[in-house]
Amino acid sequence: MATVAIQPPRDTPTPPPMPTTAPTPALPSPGAVSTTPPIPIPNKHMAISGSGAPNYGNPVTPPASPHSEESHSSEEGNRYMSSLLFPADGYPLISESPPVHAIDAAGVAASLNFGSRQSLPDIEQLFPWAHGLHPENSMQLAFFYARKKSMRRAPTCYRGICIVKVGDMSCARLKGAITPEEILPSNPATTGFLVVDPKEGFNVRNFHIQVGKFACLSDIIVYGDNDVDPGEITRIAKRISAAQIDYRAQYKNLTRGFPTYSTFVVQSTFSMFEEYFPEIVTIDSVGNLTGKVIDFCHWERMEMCSMSRATEISKNVWLGSSADTAPEPEHEPPYGLLIEASDLAQMPPIESLRDLSEIMDHTDATQCIEFPGSGTMTPPRYTATEVDGIIDTCRFIQSVANGRHREAHDADGDLSMTPPREPRRILIHCTDGYTETSLLALAYLMYSEGLPAHSAWIQLHTAKGRNFFAYEKDLHFLRFAEHRVLEAAAEDKGYCLNYAVLNSPGWIHRMDGSLPSRILSYMYLGNLQHANNPGLLAALGIKRVLSIGEELSWTDKEKSKWGIDNAMVVKDLQDNGCDPLEYQFRRCLDFIDEGRHADEPILVHCRVGVSRSATICIAEVMRALKLSLPRAYCYVRARRLNVIIQPHLRFMYELLKFEEKISFKNRCTPKRELEWPHIAREIATMNRPYTRQN
Repeated sequence: MATVAIQPPRDTPTPPPMPTTAPTPALPSPGAVSTTPPIPIPNKHMAISGSGAPNYGNPVTPPASPHSEESHSSEEGNRYMSSLLFPADGYPLISESPPVHAIDAAGVAASLNFGSRQSLPDIEQLFPWAHGLHPENSMQLAFFYARKKSMRRAPTCYRGICIVKVGDMSCARLKGAITPEEILPSNPATTGFLVVDPKEGFNVRNFHIQVGKFACLSDIIVYGDNDVDPGEITRIAKRISAAQIDYRAQYKNLTRGFPTYSTFVVQSTFSMFEEYFPEIVTIDSVGNLTGKVIDFCHWERMEMCSMSRATEISKNVWLGSSADTAPEPEHEPPYGLLIEASDLAQMPPIESLRDLSEIMDHTDATQCIEFPGSGTMTPPRYTATEVDGIIDTCRFIQSVANGRHREAHDADGDLSMTPPREPRRILIHCTDGYTETSLLALAYLMYSEGLPAHSAWIQLHTAKGRNFFAYEKDLHFLRFAEHRVLEAAAEDKGYCLNYAVLNSPGWIHRMDGSLPSRILSYMYLGNLQHANNPGLLAALGIKRVLSIGEELSWTDKEKSKWGIDNAMVVKDLQDNGCDPLEYQFRRCLDFIDEGRHADEPILVHCRVGVSRSATICIAEVMRALKLSLPRAYCYVRARRLNVIIQPHLRFMYELLKFEEKISFKNRCTPKRELEWPHIAREIATMNRPYTRQN
């Protein structure tokens, strides 16, 4: 059985790269083995529910009852999409058998613009076909009740535009361009399109097959750059045209007939696109992203850097990403000390800190040290060296950040005072700005402000405004060390420790180190464990809960204290690829908006906090920030920190249809920033490092 293997979360994951203009590698065709090394990936993992990692190819809640045959929408109700490429009679032929037409750069740009303004077919017209219904996949067919051939046939209501580039994909790439290998069999002698529907297994997140499926329902434009032989471009175009004929022949007995799709070859040079139609150029002729077309991987990294931009968490102590190590000179003085948190670093010994202090007494040059990253302290046996090391580091940071006098003796033994050291700015940083730094940031907040561990967690997020991810190991270690840390802080600052502050609230025993993710100032995204910890929610200032498909297990006392009007449940909604969510959008967004106006932040959750609730959060970001689906998806994905959001195919398509509704509501002509196959391909590319297709 082919399944999606989900890697377990790592305490020390590979960090993301810094923002770059380098393009993202092309997505290999389904079933192909990539020959290129994997790209560096953001610091994320698939979420865990319960004791083990769920298979996100399967629903995280039990499936709904299969739909009856009568519930399948009929062909007569289909809405057909228009295109400037149909009929193709107005475009000159460069090959009659199989037919291939010529098109210029202006024609390509006009066709893409026209197509982006066409309303998409209704959801029921494309699903469950879009999930992948291979005739040999008994599991998928049984679930979607699609054993009859009429239930599996391709929809006739969709007409897209698929752009195929022949040659190097790292340069001269148009918007949405794919490789021939993504839709054609690897053996040139094999006719037809590549069969992408999985033969085995159940999966409602088959983003990687959408390009192959929808290419069969699209007019296809083929082009190459200046280094590609025109004859090779024509050869690929003829194969595609023949595949279109072969695919249409499979549906020759349809009552209304299967649409005719055409193949085109671009006759213009790529420089024509760059000069006159730059809005559809993703990568220019020299290999740089133009910024005119959103690249999901790049945009996610930009959102991450924006979210984790350095801020001051204590006097002269800043927390941020490695991108912030060189502040703009006209705005801020340079950092005197850079502390990089890394899972490869060792605890700095006291001798090294003393030597560094001596160096900083005699130079203004920026100094650098390393500190162990979050998740590196292994319970249950913590050593005195680890606790002493974190206290010594906190003392060192405070002395550098606040400046101090240093006593010294001259050659005659007389006591003298060295000139006072000026306070120096310090940046605690890691690559993403929210993971590896959390252990030291929390520890320093405990030391500098005399806070117990539970208060440091809340203060860093609320008062200091930082989004951060901490592991359960960090929570255990800092709770173990808090007595020593607070005693050291009291001794160093000359006050008596109030041991009453060490009394822990009940909610700290019910958390795993992570907090719900702050998506907007008034909206959080989390899981069922977060939702079932009302004490934690209250400490964070969250006053409303929106439960998507999951029931809370609060006590009667907790329900009474929270208030019945501040909790809403969307029932009978499972993460199975069948149950619709779009009809709940308005009700959910209205509840969120009520909280926003009443200054009552809300937690939106499902079981794991990656699919059903993430879909609602994406919809709210689209509505509130007026963002397209691609940008709202990246916005939420970046702010879910280490947990990857995973709305399934149907939910993502519902969001794309919701984008149309928002445009109509705002009295704007709908215009999609990206088309459905392009969006699915980008998501598959982003998720590829975290999943393995067998």
